[in-house]
Amino acid sequence: MSVDTLEKLLIDELKDLYSAEHQITKALPKIAKAAANPELKSALESHLAETLGQVQRLDKIGEILGKSLKGKTCEGMKGVLTEGASVLEEVASGNIRDAGIISAAQRVEHYEMAGYGAVREYAGLLGMKQVAALLDETLHEEKAADQKLTKIAKSVNADAMSVAV
Repeated sequence: MSVDTLEKLLIDELKDLYSAEHQITKALPKIAKAAANPELKSALESHLAETLGQVQRLDKIGEILGKSLKGKTCEGMKGVLTEGASVLEEVASGNIRDAGIISAAQRVEHYEMAGYGAVREYAGLLGMKQVAALLDETLHEEKAADQKLTKIAKSVNADAMSVAV
């Protein structure tokens, strides 16, 4: 498909986000399991449930647009998640790893916020009010998840300081 209209760009970006969300649903259980801080573990598990709802929302958007959002791999998210997975392998468990998990998770959230913000604007410009509203709902969830991680980071990072040499 040659992307030569804003509508085609919207569809292309939605496919990218659809792939990204599916990748996240596969990665989050392992990340949550590796978290030592109960509040962080709970936030990650809660966001997994939220992410499954975001996939359903994207399915609904695909139905509204009459387009399948399957068939594309989000290479950007693949890279962000691969980088995040290295935290689980390279960083000692406990507060230090939790600090790294939060950093990696916030990279994921920021990537998603950029994508959802863009496609929401495209949908708005194209007069797709229902699609824009659904995308805005997801964007708000991603922002809230990022804010929750920032809040948790304050205590986790302070605890991680006690491990410093």
